[in-house]
Amino acid sequence: MKIYLPKVLCLLVLGFFVSAALLSEEVTASEVNKIGVKIMQKEELGNFLAAGNGMTLYSFTRDEKNVSHCIEGCAVNWPPFHIDPSAIIEGCKSSDFAAITRKDGRKQTTYKNIPLYHFINDKYPGDTFGQGIGKVWFVVTP
Repeated sequence: MKIYLPKVLCLLVLGFFVSAALLSEEVTASEVNKIGVKIMQKEELGNFLAAGNGMTLYSFTRDEKNVSHCIEGCAVNWPPFHIDPSAIIEGCKSSDFAAITRKDGRKQTTYKNIPLYHFINDKYPGDTFGQGIGKVWFVVTP
């Protein structure tokens, strides 16, 4: 039985590089999961804030500084957004973000003292179906 050392060596080296590439993708995916907020853009809206997963963030004009008035049934359609304080903020100053404790005891992230929300009908990253609803819900602009 003939064994061609160059072919075996080539396969071993190729396997090493494929393994390294797969491991580097896992690290990249892990880093992406640490992103808490980033800036996205749509032609008709311009820049707006989104969670690290690309889901749009909204403000409620009836809220007060660091106080959420979207409670009970409202919070079902407009789930409060909360990120870990160590999350990475892309494109904004981390100091513009803080956390509040809502009347229902849940934590919620604020941007420049404005409580942040998702919209239940946004299903995919970049969806902005909540923009302008009731003339009180708007995407958050940086």
